[in-house]
Amino acid sequence: MLVARELTKSFPSGDRTITVLRDVSFTIADGEFVAIVGPSGSGKTTLLGLLAGLDAPSAGSVRLDDVDLATLSEDARARLRGAKVGFVFQSFQLIPTLTALENVRVPLDLRGDESAQSRATELLARVGLADRVHHYPVRLSGGEQQRVAIARAFVNSPSVLFADEPTGNLDQSTGLRIVELLEELNRDAGTTVVIVTHDTELAAHARRIIRLSDGLVVEDREHTA
Repeated sequence: MLVARELTKSFPSGDRTITVLRDVSFTIADGEFVAIVGPSGSGKTTLLGLLAGLDAPSAGSVRLDDVDLATLSEDARARLRGAKVGFVFQSFQLIPTLTALENVRVPLDLRGDESAQSRATELLARVGLADRVHHYPVRLSGGEQQRVAIARAFVNSPSVLFADEPTGNLDQSTGLRIVELLEELNRDAGTTVVIVTHDTELAAHARRIIRLSDGLVVEDREHTA
């Protein structure tokens, strides 16, 4: 599903260059549940942006579902993300003027999919929010908002889902429920899930852990949760 080859990302900073990632390589197969871990500043979020085609590497390459992202225009990368990729963010990123149902519908509505209503309703029920479909984000708890975000991320039936610190704004018990939900959807839908986190307890639920330190992969191992 994902192939990273010798990824390097550098940024100019005054009269010097800061290298955030250096020669990062790994392969993630279809259906894997992977946690990319490391302390703040280790390059985790930068790596996530490269894997999703939101940013371009300074060197190296990314293949997403057998497509070399470097060969695509910005518009073509956006279309690929719309068809293949789901995102879950720490800050939920819900549209405040839309209900839970309308938020989940958005990706399907944008492409004119007539199944938007039924698919969104089904997923909200799946994440335990059948009685919250007409609530606006302000009337939902943090855990409920993140469940709406997860339903929205899965509504397109993505091949891969990227989650950037998905439990960072949640208490421990609510965060655990979110991780269990991602595990369940990964298992049942076969979606490849890649979580970026500094939380070792969250990472322990993944079946594989890739550890970054100072922009380098220092560990890549299978994990039995």
